[in-house]
Amino acid sequence: MTTETRSVDSASLQMIRQAAKAGIETAWDRYDAMQPQCGFGILGICCRNCSMGPCRIDPFGEGPQAGICGANADTIAARNLIRMIAAGAAAHSDHGRDIAHTLNLAAKGKGRDYAVKDSRKLKEVATRFGIKLDNKNENQIAVELSEAALREFGKQDGTLLSAATYAPPARVKVWEDAGIMPRSIDREIVEAMHRTHIGVDTDYKNIMKHAMRTSLSDGWGGSLIATELSDILFQGPKPIRFSANLGVLEKDKVNIIVHGHEPTLSEVLVAVSREKEMVKLAEDGNAKGINLAGMCCTGNEILMRHGVPVAGNFLQQELAVVTGAIDLMVVDVQCIMPALSSLCNCFHTKLITTSPKCKMEGVEHVEFHEDRAAEIAREIIRKAIASFQNRGKKILIPDEKESAIAGFTTENIFEILGGRYRSTYRPLNNAIIEGRLRGAAGVVGCNNPKIQHDYGHITMIKELIKNDVLVVTTGCNAIAAAKAGLLRPEAASICGAGLREICEAVGIPPVLHVGSCVDNSRILTILASVLAEGGLGKDISDLPIAGAAPEWMSEKAVSIGMYFVASGVFTVIATPLPVLGSKKLTKYLTEEMENEIGGRWAFESDPIKAAYLMIRHIDGKRDALKLRPLMYEQPLAPKGQQDRT
Repeated sequence: MTTETRSVDSASLQMIRQAAKAGIETAWDRYDAMQPQCGFGILGICCRNCSMGPCRIDPFGEGPQAGICGANADTIAARNLIRMIAAGAAAHSDHGRDIAHTLNLAAKGKGRDYAVKDSRKLKEVATRFGIKLDNKNENQIAVELSEAALREFGKQDGTLLSAATYAPPARVKVWEDAGIMPRSIDREIVEAMHRTHIGVDTDYKNIMKHAMRTSLSDGWGGSLIATELSDILFQGPKPIRFSANLGVLEKDKVNIIVHGHEPTLSEVLVAVSREKEMVKLAEDGNAKGINLAGMCCTGNEILMRHGVPVAGNFLQQELAVVTGAIDLMVVDVQCIMPALSSLCNCFHTKLITTSPKCKMEGVEHVEFHEDRAAEIAREIIRKAIASFQNRGKKILIPDEKESAIAGFTTENIFEILGGRYRSTYRPLNNAIIEGRLRGAAGVVGCNNPKIQHDYGHITMIKELIKNDVLVVTTGCNAIAAAKAGLLRPEAASICGAGLREICEAVGIPPVLHVGSCVDNSRILTILASVLAEGGLGKDISDLPIAGAAPEWMSEKAVSIGMYFVASGVFTVIATPLPVLGSKKLTKYLTEEMENEIGGRWAFESDPIKAAYLMIRHIDGKRDALKLRPLMYEQPLAPKGQQDRT
C-alpha cells in the first residue's frame, strides 16, 4: 500500500506524509509490517480455547480436519465468531450500565454535576419499562427507571423487557419461535463464553442461535439503554451544525481532544471548558481560549448535543497528534490505539486515561468518578493549559474543515417530517410507497487499514443516494460522511431525483447522522416507528431497507451486524467475517439464516458492488410489498456486477 492510497481524505494524507517524513510509525505502517497476516486466523479455523492447542484446521483438506479435542472447522469458526460477538456486546452494554448508574446517582443527588434534562423522554421511557408515574417527581421516576434498567443486565427470570417493548410485535414472535428471545444482558454474554469452553457446544447452528440472542441483548438491550438514558441525562439531540476534520484544530488555542465512547466525562468537559475561569486561565497562559474537539464516538456524542467540532474518525487519532497542535488527549474506553502512548511522547501532547477499565503503561491516569465530575474535568483542563506552554514551533494543521448537520433521532424525525404539532412518519412511508424514495440503508462502522481510509464509506453512500436510497449513519462512517460534505442539505444535488426532491422540500441532508455506535439502537427504533406508521408490512424483514459496514474492524461491529441480521435486516460487510474456513457456517450465515429469522449476511469488498447488492435487495422487498414503481427512472447497476457473497 503506497502512502497516497492510504486515505481518500486529503487532510489525512497530508499528516500521513508528515509522519513518514518525521519517521513516525502509524497504523498503516504497522499493518504493512504485519503482512502476510495469518491465513488460519482470517478463515476462523484456529483455536486456542485450551492448553492442548493451539489447533488449526487445514483449509485444503490435506492436513488435520479436527483439533485435539475433535472440534472441526464448523465448531471452531462458530466458537470464534460468538466470542467476538460476546466481547462486542459486553463493550456496548457496559457503556449502557455506566449510563444507568450515572442516572441513578443524579436522581439521588449524589451526582451533583448531572440532572435530568429531558423530562418528556424520561416519562416516555419509564412508561415503556412499566413504571407508574402518578404523584411522582422527576427524581423518583428516574431512580425507578435506572434501577429497572440495571435489572435488565442481571435478572434471572423472564425476558429482556427493553426488547419486548421496543421491538415490533411480529419481530418478537420471530425471536420467540426461533428460541432466541434475549433474557438478560449479562446472562447471554456469560452463556456465550460458557458454550465455547472446551467440551460444551459443538453444533455450529446452535452456537449461532445463541450468537443471535447475545447480539440482540446488545442492540435491543445494552445499546438501547445507553442511548435512551443518555438522552434523558444529557438532552435528546436536535439538528445542529458542526465542523469536521483536522482543520478544526486552532493554532492559537489550547487544543483538547476527547476520544473514546462514553459521554459522562465529555459532557462535563464541554461545560467546564466554556467556564469564564477556565478560559481566563488559558488566556493568562498566552492562549486565545480553549478549543475542545472530538474523536470517534465520544466526538459523536458531544457534537450531536452541543455542536462540538470533530477532528476525525478512528484512523485519524494518531494523525491528530502528528499535527503538533494537540495539547492534551483525554480518553475513556474503546477504539483507543495503544500506540498513542509512545506517539504522544514524540510530541508535547499529554495523554490522560480516565477509566479504571482502560489504563496504559507510562500514561498518567486521572480516574473519573461521577460524584466529582466537574472537579475532575477542571483538573484535566488545567493540565491541558499547562501542556500548551510546552508546544513546539513545528505545527502543521491541515486546512480541510467541512460543515455538517447532525442530531437526528427517532423522535425529532417525527417532527421534521410532520411538524411539531403533527408528528408522524407518514411522509416518509408515503415517499417509499409512492416511489419517490426507493428505500433506506443504515451505513455504519469503523475504519480499517485494510481498506483505503474513508473510501468504502464515501463510495457506498454516494452510490446509494444516487439511486434514491436515504442513508442513516452512525459512528466513524458518520464522520467520514461529514468530512466529504454529505451531511449538508446541499448534498441533495448528487442524489437521484426522488431523494433530491424530498431533501429540498424538507431541508434535510440525504445522509442522516443519528449518533455514536451505541446509537445504532436509534436505527432499530426508527424502523419500529416506520412499521407502526403502517403500509410497509408487519415486520422489519418486510421493509425495503438494508445495512452495511464498509470498513468494519471491531468486535462491536460484529455484534451490531448480527443484531441487525437477527432483527431481519440484510447486512453487507466488506472484510468477510472470519468464518470462510467453514463452508457450512458461511452458507448458513449468508443464505440459510434468512429462512429462519428474515435477515442474512453478505460479504463484498467493492463498495459499489455492495451498494448494488443492497439496492437489489431493496427492490425485491418493494416487489414483495407490491409498491408502486419508482417515480423516476433509475440508473442500472454497472454491467457485470452480480450478486455474490
